[in-house]
Amino acid sequence: MTAIHIVGTGGYQPGDPIPTSEIARLAGPLPEDVLQGLSIERRYWMIDPATGEHRENNSDMAYKAAVRALDSAGIEPGEIDLMILATGTPDYPLPPLVNFVQDRLGLERCATLEIRSGGAGVVQALDIARMYLAAGVHTTALVIGSEAISPVLAPIFLGKDPESIRMRDRMPLYMFGDGAGAMVLRAQDGPGGLRGAASACIGGGRKPGIHSVGGGTHAPIHEQLKAKRLVDLKVDVVGAGDFTPVMVTEAISGTLARAGLAVDTVDLCLVPEGNVGWMLDSLREAGLDTTEWKALDGKIIDSLSTMGAVGCAAVPLFLDDAWRSGRVKPGDRIMLVGVESTKWIYAGAVVDWTAEAPA
Repeated sequence: MTAIHIVGTGGYQPGDPIPTSEIARLAGPLPEDVLQGLSIERRYWMIDPATGEHRENNSDMAYKAAVRALDSAGIEPGEIDLMILATGTPDYPLPPLVNFVQDRLGLERCATLEIRSGGAGVVQALDIARMYLAAGVHTTALVIGSEAISPVLAPIFLGKDPESIRMRDRMPLYMFGDGAGAMVLRAQDGPGGLRGAASACIGGGRKPGIHSVGGGTHAPIHEQLKAKRLVDLKVDVVGAGDFTPVMVTEAISGTLARAGLAVDTVDLCLVPEGNVGWMLDSLREAGLDTTEWKALDGKIIDSLSTMGAVGCAAVPLFLDDAWRSGRVKPGDRIMLVGVESTKWIYAGAVVDWTAEAPA
C-alpha cells in the first residue's frame, strides 16, 4: 500500500539564544509566579536586541530550514513540485513569502500555497499536502512554518527605560521568538505515514486572544501612522489561559476520531505549550484533564522552554529537534497538534513515523 510519509525535517533559529535574564534587563522583570507559568528559559531573535536592526528576514529563516529538511531527506530542490508555507509575519503582504523561498531554492516552476492560521497553519498545510500527494497531483511536497516576531517587539523596549514599560507590554517579549521548521513529504510503498487529521476554528463570536494590529487595511493608513506603534501585538493572557486548553483537548479528541485510533496507541504527542505550568493548571481548573489527556501523560513533546513561542514554526521546529535528538524514531506513532489563539484554531494529525534520523 502507498502512504504519504514525512521523509525529512529541518529547523533553524537565528543568532545566539537570548536568556530570560536579558529580557528582564531590556524590558524589566515579571513577577516570579508569572515567569514560572510561562516556562520559557530562552528564545532566538532575528533582530539585534541592541539596535533593532535585522540580521536576516523571515524568508532567510524559511529557506535555511527548507535546505536542512531536504538534506535530511536526501532530496534535491528540483524534485519539489509542491510547496506550502505557513506564517503570520511575512516579509511583505505580497508577494507571498513562499515564493521568495521558491526563488532561493532555484525553482522556476512549482505549485505554491501560503496559509495564515498561526500555530495551526503547518498542521493544516501537512494535511493539504497529504491530499495532493495521495491524489497523485504532486510527488514531493515541502511544508514550511516560519515566524519573525521580534521586529514587532523591538519598538516596545528600544530607547525606553525598562521601568516605564507596562507589565502587559513586557509579556510578549518574554514569550515570543523567531524561527522556522520544514518537513518533506513523499508517497512511499509500505506501512506507516500520515493516518488522519482534523482542523476547526472554534472561536466564532469570541474575541481574538492575540491581535496583531497595524499595517493592514482595517483603517486608513494615515490614521494608523498616528498610533504610538504602527504595528502592535496585543495578548489576552487571561483569555488564552482559559480557552487554549479547550482547543488542545478538542484537537486531540477530534484528530483521534478522524484517524479512527485509540489514544493508547499514540506513543508521542507534540503540543507546543503542552508541558508549561499555566497550561497544566488551566486544564485541571477547567476540568479538561480528560481521560485522553491523562493517557498522554509523559508522552508530550514540547521544546517551548528552550526555543520560545514561535507561532507557525513551532510544530515543525520542535519535531525536528525531537527527531534529531532521538526522541522520535521509526515505529513511533506521533500526534502533531497545532493551536492558534488569535481566533482559536486547532489542527491535529497522526503520523506513523518511518524516517531514520540523519547521522
